[in-house]
Amino acid sequence: MDAITPKNDLSRGEPLVRPTVQEAEEAVRTLIAWAGDDPRREGLLDTPKRVVNAYKEWFAGYDEDPVKYLSRTFEDVQGYDDIVILRNIDVESHCEHHMAPFIGKAFVAYKPSDAVVGISKLARVVEIFAKRLQTQETMTAQICDAITESLAPMGTAVLIEAVHECMSTRGVHHKDVTTVTTQFTGVFKSDADLRNRFLRAANQ
Repeated sequence: MDAITPKNDLSRGEPLVRPTVQEAEEAVRTLIAWAGDDPRREGLLDTPKRVVNAYKEWFAGYDEDPVKYLSRTFEDVQGYDDIVILRNIDVESHCEHHMAPFIGKAFVAYKPSDAVVGISKLARVVEIFAKRLQTQETMTAQICDAITESLAPMGTAVLIEAVHECMSTRGVHHKDVTTVTTQFTGVFKSDADLRNRFLRAANQ
């Protein structure tokens, strides 16, 4: 079994041990029974397996390193010296407070210093951080930090807009509320015109 070290919590001693598939499936059966249904009835017999397989996909980001995708850069950009913006990157994540989905779009930009990275790699970095238990604020900062630390650009900008089902399907039940988070470094923080160009590109 694999060891799991909780993020931002390295002071509690030994890493957790990842449960087996069988243990995870049994936990699903427990939740089904707690909800008031019978995990032995025909329609629910295969549900634990399906849920565990879904979790493998939803939380695949724990097994991937975003730095790996940002390590290959290209220096031949034929004199290009402006910002690079990716718009409308799909965000499908789960809030760490209720394990409910939050779904939206990410907008990422950076101003290269010496080299650029393949644009698909930026989208991949967003996906890796999204496929973990998250808060939107933390994920926004993590994406920005990974790009900044790996590429050392002149500046980085990240904006995420998402609908949180922990708010739209439970609790206050506000279905049309979106949450917007931003993070800026370097020239995007110091240059209001450049920052505003990014925000206009993101339609904010």
